Order: sequence, then C-alpha cells, then structure tokens
Amino acid sequence: MPPVRRQELIEALLEALDSSGNPSVVVPARRSNPVRLIVSLSEDSVDVWAYIWNLTHGGRPSLPDEYRIQMTGVMSPLQMNPNGVTVLLGYKADLNAFAGFDVQKHRNFTQGSPSVQIDINALYHADANGLGFDRKGNDEIAVGIRPDRLAFYIQKASELHQFAGASIDEVTLLQQAADNERIAGSAISLLPVERQKILRTTLVNARSATFRDIVLTAYGSKCAVTRVQLNLLDASHILPVNAPGSSDDVKNGICLSPTYHRAFDAGLIYLDESFVMHLNPDKIEHLRGKGLHGGLVTFRRPLERPISMPPDRHQRPSPTFIRKANHLRQI
Repeated sequence: MPPVRRQELIEALLEALDSSGNPSVVVPARRSNPVRLIVSLSEDSVDVWAYIWNLTHGGRPSLPDEYRIQMTGVMSPLQMNPNGVTVLLGYKADLNAFAGFDVQKHRNFTQGSPSVQIDINALYHADANGLGFDRKGNDEIAVGIRPDRLAFYIQKASELHQFAGASIDEVTLLQQAADNERIAGSAISLLPVERQKILRTTLVNARSATFRDIVLTAYGSKCAVTRVQLNLLDASHILPVNAPGSSDDVKNGICLSPTYHRAFDAGLIYLDESFVMHLNPDKIEHLRGKGLHGGLVTFRRPLERPISMPPDRHQRPSPTFIRKANHLRQI
C-alpha cells in the first residue's frame, strides 16, 4: 500500500482518538509537522504536538521486519511543545496502526539520515492486543499502538519510554500488563517504583479498553437508552468497579451516551430487573428542591421503557448485577 497523504495522516489521528472516546480538534495553523491537536483526555483538554510520518519498510533485505519513519521536512532539533505533550509517531495505513518513538531520544538527529525504526511485529501485536513493545538494541523502547489506545500512549508516552534499558523480563511484564494478563503482585514489587506505577497504570488502561470494546461491540455501538450511535458512547459498569463483587464481565456492562452514563453513575436513573431504565424519584425531588430540574422533560423521553439490549442473550445485563447495583445505590 502506498504512503498516505498528509491530510489522511491527520484524519487517522483524529479517528483514532475518537475511537477511544477522546475527541480532538486540529489547530488549523499547524497542519504541517508537528500537527497540533487539542485532545480531550479525562476531564482536561491537552495541547498535543504530534510529529507523524508514514511507516514504511526499512529497505534492508537482511532485516525484513524493520520498518521506519523518515523525518523529512523538519530541522534538528525538533521543536517541543512548551505547554503540553509532544509525541513522535509513525502510521501504517494498511494495518491502521501507529508506532510511537521516544521523542526526547530523537529530538536531535543527523540531517543526512533522519530515520527511526521499529520491528513490524510490535504493530502486529498491537493490532491484536492494543499495544506492542519493541525492545531495541540502543536502549530504546518503541511502541506499536492500536488506534483505540493512542490516547493512552499520548498521556503516558514519557513513562512508557522509561522502560528503555529495562531487562527482557521487565519489558515482558509491561507487555503482559498491556495485554490485560494477570500479573503476580510479587513480580511487580521487584520493579523500580516508577516502573511499578506505569505498569499498574497500563494494566488499568488495558482492562478499561477491553471492557469498553466488549460492551460497545455487544450493543452494536448504540446507546441502550437513546439508541443513538454517532461515536459518542461510554461503557458503563452496572455494579461500580470498586464495589464488592463487581467485574469486567460484559453482563456487568451497559452502553450509554455520556449524559446518561453520568446520570446512571449518579443514581439519577436506574435499571430494573425487567431491563427498563427509570428515573429515580428521590433524586428528582432533590433536584427540584434546588431548582436544578431544567430539561427534565426532554431528558426523560427515552426512559421508562425497555433498553436496547445485545442480540446475544448471553451478553445481556445480569439481574444479579442489577440487583446489587440498586441495593448499593439504595434504590
């Protein structure tokens, strides 16, 4: 597949961030490298500078798995974002996958050969599991990134690249965390403190991404209450994550638009064991008393009727989780 045009690289970035629920916009003045994005991450908007090129074969027959970006059109040293995050990326269109490189390590480069390499198998692993790590011989970690994990990479790139120089066993643990595999606490405790933190953060993100994927897939990427798609969806736990007995099973999940997700988590709406979503009258009375019930007529229209559920009965909400969640919220 031939390299994609600049505009297509930018569109790939935007679509990747949207796929993980992190909408972003391009600052129009920066459509050349670096692309400047304003990305919604958690509750904040982050200013991101993304240097991005096509990822192509390295050209050496002796290294068939070596792929590279060629850092053309920029001068050394790379300009760094003084007010946010800077990342160095490659994009392979036929895989729809990204490569992430340590921008601090490659900020200064020789104009005659400005290229950075990654083993293509890291992207294959990312395509299947979310992230893939290439432990390079120059004390560097390169990262394969599936689109739905790009927002996490942007947030944690500097920490992930701190695994540069780590042992094979340490990088293996990081890969297991990214793959959402169970890891013994005793193994984690042997790592330096900073690597323990990023490993645990990676594991939490992997669990969240896996849960989001299975729930949105089960519900056909459609809000169970409003039936709206539009790529504006969250995967909500019926029984909250930290509650006793909660799990990341799809039966403990429901696909909701952000407004109804917040309402569900706050107990403003609740699901009964007949799979009907209701308003919580106690919460409504409390809001009325504070004069905060504006918009209620519109908000309640899709409620008091059965939710849209997964076609597969084995993926539908569990009455046990519903019952426990309502008990927890005193409903």
